[in-house]
Amino acid sequence: MEKLIVIDGNSIASRAFYALPLLSNSAGLHTNAVYGFTTMLLRLIEEEKPTHFLVAFDAGKVTFRHKDYTEYKGGRAKTPPELSEQFPLIKELMSAFGIRQFELEGYEADDIIGTLTKSAEQEGKDVLVVTGDKDMLQLVS
Repeated sequence: MEKLIVIDGNSIASRAFYALPLLSNSAGLHTNAVYGFTTMLLRLIEEEKPTHFLVAFDAGKVTFRHKDYTEYKGGRAKTPPELSEQFPLIKELMSAFGIRQFELEGYEADDIIGTLTKSAEQEGKDVLVVTGDKDMLQLVS
């Protein structure tokens, strides 16, 4: 059976960032989230042996939900700059691995993951969603 792994890029990068001490390269760029993300990615590939793999990212700060409810995620702390600067490196790494990335302006990674998961299941694929976001539990089937 074909197996799709879908990673919530923002969630896993954030978890990696907070799980590890701040690391930086010789140029002073922080790399702890990149390192943690890569370690998790390689372990998933080795253990799960997926036939398909993709990573979904949030495309921006404002989504269609903000139009209906302006306070949507209003109480959430800003992303630390030490984490924000690592997202381009993580995306570059995904490209180097040949892993497809999805982001869509006005939508969160959650929305993309939900849509792609449903579509893949309808095609008969086994799907594994990797996230730290409890809201994603509604996708469990």
